[in-house]
Amino acid sequence: MPSRNIDRWLGLAGIVIAIDQISKWLVLAWLQPGEVIYVAPFFNWVLTFNPGAAFSFLSDAGGWQRWFFTALALAVSAWIVSVLRRHVGEFRLSLALTLILAGALGNVIDRLRFGAVVDFIQWHAAGFYWPAFNVADSAISVGAVLMAWDQFAARPAGHGPAHPSQRK
Repeated sequence: MPSRNIDRWLGLAGIVIAIDQISKWLVLAWLQPGEVIYVAPFFNWVLTFNPGAAFSFLSDAGGWQRWFFTALALAVSAWIVSVLRRHVGEFRLSLALTLILAGALGNVIDRLRFGAVVDFIQWHAAGFYWPAFNVADSAISVGAVLMAWDQFAARPAGHGPAHPSQRK
């Protein structure tokens, strides 16, 4: 039965990837690169292409980073699936891993299609603009928060530590 349980998580990852790609398809159809649409005093739509990683890390590295981040994301995704197989019954951890997996693969699709990640959500306040991001980035961020929460969450007595590596 474990494969059926992982199928649910992989199905959810597929749904998140689909939402990410559909949102990017819509933005690519509606906006020109660099165009900004004011939505609210704290929020804009803006189409940018990020060849780097989070916060445009290595965005001006000359092109090799496309393949480095693609390979890294694929390796991490394979590792996540292997961990997910062992923890399918742990809801919070499985959800965290699923969101991170979906976000990583959503951005890999962009790197393969465009050579860069499509970003379009821009938050801002008091003249400070957060770097643009997308649905995949949001999934990774929420997954990371859930993973941290899972590691620090109290376990019922007798259930041992949060992570197998902490068991003696």
